[in-house]
Amino acid sequence: MTSGRTIRVVVVDDQDMVRSGFAALLSAQSDIDVVGEAPNGLRGVEVSRHTHPDVVLMDVRMPEMDGLEATRQLLDPPPGVVHRPRVLMLTTFDIDDYVYEALHAGASGFLLKDAPVAELVQAVRVIAAGDALLAPSVTRRLIDDVTQRRSPVAHRATRQRLNGLTPRETEVLSLVARGLSNTEIATRLVVAEQTVKTHMTRLLAKLGARDRAQLVVLAYESGLIVPGAPTA
Repeated sequence: MTSGRTIRVVVVDDQDMVRSGFAALLSAQSDIDVVGEAPNGLRGVEVSRHTHPDVVLMDVRMPEMDGLEATRQLLDPPPGVVHRPRVLMLTTFDIDDYVYEALHAGASGFLLKDAPVAELVQAVRVIAAGDALLAPSVTRRLIDDVTQRRSPVAHRATRQRLNGLTPRETEVLSLVARGLSNTEIATRLVVAEQTVKTHMTRLLAKLGARDRAQLVVLAYESGLIVPGAPTA
């Protein structure tokens, strides 16, 4: 999506030093341009609507409007607003209720604020390229959270959504949920990486998912993947 051009980023955080620090670190990259900053979700939505970023770094807990509501407004805009950036949530917590809700709102991933600089920069590039990113600690606890929340009705409804998948698509989904990259999946299935990308495109379309993060949630909600089960 962003190949050959600069990645436009907006940083939203209520702590001035944190916000300025992230902006400075990202601006130092030749392929990243910080086009705006905001101290809360309300201003973050306004700035993003004016600057049309590729990626919004969104703090979770902020005054006036938190990161969850801001994400909802950015990814489900009112009529006439066509731009939808990708949202990377930044948090000082491994997980809380925001994580589960934000993924359903369309956030493309989560990164802990104390992650190394290189991880932050790479995360922006990953999100801008259309992939999803979840910190390992967030992924583990998210899985536990999903399975604890899952009701029998929700389980059946989500499972029915998977009924329209082919056996190979189901296999690819299970590998995605286990954290494998496209390259690793291609190696596991002994197919070309382009073939895996084709399966991914079909999975996203059939399941109505925005990205890999939502595919992971669906896989665990449906019971396709059981936490702690060994990888085949």
